[in-house]
This record gives sequence, structure tokens and C-alpha cells, in this order.
Amino acid sequence: MDVTSLFLTTVSHARSTPVRHSFRYRSCSWLVDLDQVDARGRAQDLPRWITPLARFRAADHLGNPNRRWRDNIAGFAEDNGIDLTDGQVLALTSSRVLGHVFNPLTLYWCHDAQDRPACVIAEVHNTYGERHAYLVRTDDRSRASADKQLYVSPFNDVSGRYQMSVPEPTDRLHATITLHHGDSGPFVATWRGHRVTSTGDRLRAAYRLPLSTWLVSLQIRWEGIRLWRHLPLQPRPTHQVQELV
Repeated sequence: MDVTSLFLTTVSHARSTPVRHSFRYRSCSWLVDLDQVDARGRAQDLPRWITPLARFRAADHLGNPNRRWRDNIAGFAEDNGIDLTDGQVLALTSSRVLGHVFNPLTLYWCHDAQDRPACVIAEVHNTYGERHAYLVRTDDRSRASADKQLYVSPFNDVSGRYQMSVPEPTDRLHATITLHHGDSGPFVATWRGHRVTSTGDRLRAAYRLPLSTWLVSLQIRWEGIRLWRHLPLQPRPTHQVQELV
């Protein structure tokens, strides 16, 4: 099984209150071993021809853009009391495609030197260029929770608590994040998919990558415009940037 793997995915969002609204979109996601990503953002176990469609830059994620992506994640874990030295870190994310990237969520499965699960990091990006990473320790059913810290939707304030179900992908991906917000019905986001294994399927998926990256970004904004007719906008607070020591 290849370390860097392409997944064909479907993401769905559903809210039940104060209005019922749901949508889904298809996309492509990569499962990447951060030790395979060099300083230029290339996964070394992928063929060079795919590099324009699959670049993974540290600047697109948490931390210092001039450091290696893995070093930033290890530093963030260390700030939270977790040592990832010699441990594998897998990231499920979108790649930078022909200079464009849209990464609403990146999930990291972090292991210690004995290959035991150490933590999961959920890095959330909003459409205002802000991001926040939630480090959680999952239970034996891959579940965890965290207080919401980042303004994501203009129709929800920065309150509530996330419930996460984030098992590490095998040949299938099945992640769910649910926001519980007071007495309101939950907002549920699911991320489903399967690993692409054949050469032919990889080639077909690679040709989908440029279009899907732009379409996902446009669709999320379009759904926001549709909701704007029915829901009041919530003020956006100043987000405190997470600094690494």
C-alpha cells in the first residue's frame, strides 16, 4: 500500500435549525505521511508528473511557513505536551493544485515512536483566511470533543462544542464532526471516501483535481449566499492566532 494515497471523497453538511438545509459535494483528498513531504512541498513517493496537481506547502497549514510541515505539527503537539519524535504523522488534506488550494479541514493522525496513537489534530480553515487547530486525544472508538474556537460560518457565532468521530483511514474514510450549539439542533459535517488504487483510476482522478478544487470553493460560497436569505449574520470576532514556541 502506498504511503501517499488519493481518496475520492464526498463531503456533506446538514443543519436542522433554525432552517433545515443540507448540501454535499464531491472532491479529492490526499492521505500523506508528513515525513515524505520535502521542503518544496512535494511528496517524494509520488511521480514527478503529478507535482503540479499535488503540492503540500507548509504555508498552507499551521505554523511557520519557512519550516517543514512536519516540524510545525510536531512543534504544535509538543506545545500541548505530546512528543512525536520518530513517530508517524498522517495528514488527510487537499493539495495545492496549479497554485490554488482550498482546505476547509485537515485531519492529522499522530503516533509516538512505538507507533501508538498519540493524538488527532483537526485544523479548520474558514473563508476569511483564518485557521485554528484542535488537538484531541481520542477514545478507543476514535471519538473526542473540543470547544469551538474559530468563527467558521457567518450564521454561527463562536460558541458550542464539537463532537468528533475520526477513525484513521484504511481503504475507506469515514469521519464525522458534529457541532452542538445550545438548544439548537446540531450541525453535522461528514467526510466519506475510498482509496484509489488502480493506475487508471488515479489518472482519471488527477484530471478531476483542478476542476474539483475550484468547484468546492465556489459551491460553499454559493450555499452561504442561499442561507443569507433566511438566517441573520453573526458578528465575526478577532481570532487569536495560534503561535508555536
